[in-house]
Amino acid sequence: MKLFNFLYYNIGQAYFNTFKGLSKEVWWLALITLINRAGTMVVPFLSLYLTTNLHFTLDDVAWIMSAFGLGSIAGSWLGGKMTDQIGYYKVMVFSLMLSGLLFIAMQFLNTFYSICIGIFILMTVADMFRPAMFVALSAYSKPENKTRSVTLIRLAINLGFSAGPAIGGLIITKMSYGGLFWVDGITCMIAAVALLNVLHPKKSKVLDMEVNDNPKSAYTDKAFMIFLVAMVIFGVVFLQFLSTLPYFYKEGAGLSEFEIGLLMALNGILIFVFEMPLIKWLEHKGYTKVGLMIFGLLLTTVSYLFLLYNTLIALIVISMIIVTFGEMIVFPFSNAFSLKRSKRGLQGEYMALYSIAFSISHVFGHNLGFHFIDTFGFDNTWILMATLGTIGLILLFSLKKFMTTSKEEG
Repeated sequence: MKLFNFLYYNIGQAYFNTFKGLSKEVWWLALITLINRAGTMVVPFLSLYLTTNLHFTLDDVAWIMSAFGLGSIAGSWLGGKMTDQIGYYKVMVFSLMLSGLLFIAMQFLNTFYSICIGIFILMTVADMFRPAMFVALSAYSKPENKTRSVTLIRLAINLGFSAGPAIGGLIITKMSYGGLFWVDGITCMIAAVALLNVLHPKKSKVLDMEVNDNPKSAYTDKAFMIFLVAMVIFGVVFLQFLSTLPYFYKEGAGLSEFEIGLLMALNGILIFVFEMPLIKWLEHKGYTKVGLMIFGLLLTTVSYLFLLYNTLIALIVISMIIVTFGEMIVFPFSNAFSLKRSKRGLQGEYMALYSIAFSISHVFGHNLGFHFIDTFGFDNTWILMATLGTIGLILLFSLKKFMTTSKEEG
């Protein structure tokens, strides 16, 4: 009992204190995001559905996934435009409700061209949510809480992505793929109804909604453009975690599916336990956001060097731990950097470009990794990723120097 009390008061209380000060609107937004992300359980099973149920070739699936990525880019851009014109609330409700209907409709498409068009439209509508959500997050957060608010949303996204595939597998077993589309669609609409009830402008309290009377275009913001290129590169390097790394664990390191599952679960556990306390601690150290992004990208880059020329499980685990901490640092502080920078112009435009950077990474990153493995092998692929990471670091150092020279806060 004494041990329990010690752990609760000395560790548990300190952990829960990291969540203090966040507005109830941010908590509601996190819950809605959790429902939405857990609901998009069809995504991990999409390639399996296309090959086993609809009997498409891998080449067909590659084109369909390209349509998926292009829809994400179009949705992020359109969502940013609409957010600046009609406001984040209307865009989020529209995106959630219509994407719910489109998820349900997707199960009735069965030809190659209809699915390409359908998945493009679906992702265009679904990813309009992202820039609008970021602007809403900025509005509902005090300036000093923005990075932790972003971290809470990331926690919700990770929990949703963790629960979604497990629930999706159960639904497929019990109800077939058709049930998966129905549940995906219904959860999106549930999230829309929740948004209507708890975050209506008349019910929610805006804490930071500064309007710039003379907004500057994000496209003319040199510092932000350098930052976006660095984020595209970071995205390409990090996203190997979702595609080529699991393939390496199986084919290169000889791990079983169960062992791979445990290794991937380690990422989620580390994020759940350490990310919020880590972010709060780093915020109070006085480091710049750009400096922290440099450190996070450095960790991500170094993680690939542990995979070179060996398949020792200990080094693979160390690599996973390092890349997870890199992710925990880069994503919250890059998001916070974008939110702060967006005050110079149209917030929707800025946050749309931030979302598009990672959509571009999705379009090119997975294909680049798999093609490089197929042609040059695992080790050369990890060297390529480390090289790309180094280029990203050079860009971030250039950004830091540019902001220092122009006397801008980074």
